[in-house]
Amino acid sequence: MLQTEEWMDVQLLFKQLGSIRAVVRETGFSRNTVRQMLRSASPPTFEAPNRTSGIDGFKEYLTNRFAEHGLSAERLLGEIRPQGFTGSVCMIRRFLRKLRPLRASAATATVRFETAPGLQAQCDWAYCGRHAGRDGQSISVYALVMVLSFSRALFVRFTTSMNLETLIGAHRQAFAFFGGVPGQVLYDNMKQVCLEDGKLNPVFVDFASHHGFAVKTCRVRRPRTKGKVERMVDYVKDNFLLGREFADLDDLNAQGRAWLDNTANVRLHATTGHRPADPLVSEREHLTPIASIRPYTLIERHPRKVAAESMVSFRSSRYSVPPAYVGREVTVELAHQGRSVVIRSGDAIVAEHPAAAKRGESITEKEHLDELWKLALQRAPTPLPSWKLTFDHDVAATPLGRYDRVMRAAPAMEVAI
Repeated sequence: MLQTEEWMDVQLLFKQLGSIRAVVRETGFSRNTVRQMLRSASPPTFEAPNRTSGIDGFKEYLTNRFAEHGLSAERLLGEIRPQGFTGSVCMIRRFLRKLRPLRASAATATVRFETAPGLQAQCDWAYCGRHAGRDGQSISVYALVMVLSFSRALFVRFTTSMNLETLIGAHRQAFAFFGGVPGQVLYDNMKQVCLEDGKLNPVFVDFASHHGFAVKTCRVRRPRTKGKVERMVDYVKDNFLLGREFADLDDLNAQGRAWLDNTANVRLHATTGHRPADPLVSEREHLTPIASIRPYTLIERHPRKVAAESMVSFRSSRYSVPPAYVGREVTVELAHQGRSVVIRSGDAIVAEHPAAAKRGESITEKEHLDELWKLALQRAPTPLPSWKLTFDHDVAATPLGRYDRVMRAAPAMEVAI
């Protein structure tokens, strides 16, 4: 098959030499070949022969199954054999080689999208390592990172816990820092927000509803869905934490606040082209003003079943309830900023105790114990068994003289042996 370069050479030589014979002498092509190329107005093109393959009828099925689950060639061979495929596993492997780069690209592809002002914030926990406390004990430190998706305004709060109470407290500090609340907050599947059954934590939903924002969660194993906060986690660790020293947690948060005000939120953002703090100052973020939202009181509600001792367990301590509720479902609440434990049956408060000062305590009320003793004393006596055992017959007794006769006969028995 003649190449495009050869066609161009023949065209140029003919213009220079002026005769077909001279072109034949220079190129070595036959006279007919030279004539054919001179008559052609365009370079020759190669068309691949239309060959069919035994895998052609199964390409769509293989593509869909591999894209969805990444199945092996052997697994796919077993699936298409009953469909009439007669080729070998090598044919499937060659076809999958073309699909693997496409599947890898699809797995990492992320569409960047910009959100409207005030619409969304993204939030995540970051683990910041273990550090020695004043008592020498090693303590884990975490950072709650929140970023507003429109302005890229950043907030960070360092803690030694990731429990629900800490998460809600950090949110309230973030909203106060931003001056308002966005329309929704995007999370991964952190256990403080999502329960094990996949449902949202009702206590956190109550907090979100009070502040007027929607709780959104990204798809499982797709952290890039909240890529803005993922990048900010790396930014906090690299630009703020790396190479610095802090006296304690208060000093860490104080220096973190100064870094937010003087560095993170006043830098020129590479994507938006403006400083993150500018939309906050000009109120272009359109957040719901935090001053318009009444203070939130955190009430944790936990279902419990009253034990036979008329007690319920809560946070490794036990609290008494009236004995009439033994075996019934009640709700335990932590109220008055963690100072009291309230036990409800439906909407009625059946008991209220001061919160235990340490784990393993039993907090009781005298009235509950008195009622429990009264019920115990009023119980009917335990009935006797339904069968009887009598000892009215004589027991056989062996006379002692019989043992004396046996002992006197013993030496004679030994001699006979």
